[in-house]
Amino acid sequence: MTEQAPTDSPAQAPATRAPLVLDVPQDVLDHFAKLGVEPSTFSGGTLGDKMGIRVVEASGDRVVGTMPVEGNQQPYGLLHGGASAALAETLGSIGAMLHAGPGRYAVGVDLNVTHHRSATSGLVTGVATAVFKGRTAATYEIAVTDDTGRRLTSCRLTCALRDL
Repeated sequence: MTEQAPTDSPAQAPATRAPLVLDVPQDVLDHFAKLGVEPSTFSGGTLGDKMGIRVVEASGDRVVGTMPVEGNQQPYGLLHGGASAALAETLGSIGAMLHAGPGRYAVGVDLNVTHHRSATSGLVTGVATAVFKGRTAATYEIAVTDDTGRRLTSCRLTCALRDL
């Protein structure tokens, strides 16, 4: 499956972005294709597209992605807490799915989000790091930071790992 990686210049058109290939097991893609689920679902789906989420690194151990603040703000102009949560769950779910491996997939069962500060502009970055990778569950800690590296949000996601 292919996901678009961000460019150095946010003004560049999406068509100029280099593809990032996520190593999604083919049987997982085939299973969900039979259900009518698009492969892009594994990197945020239509919600991720609307929010501008871009995965830039992905493995079962670590997933990194970005999201613009613009377009993901609440009425006061601050980054919406739900947008930070959606970014975190997307990244952690990708890591859990990659950890699950062939014949398996991941579904989020618990998401904890603590907001420390907000952002009003720029690009935020989420880094999901595996803290537990078991046979039936995986847990990721996700830190969302602003352009200067200040932590905005701390998250923990646990996914159940299921057989296809």
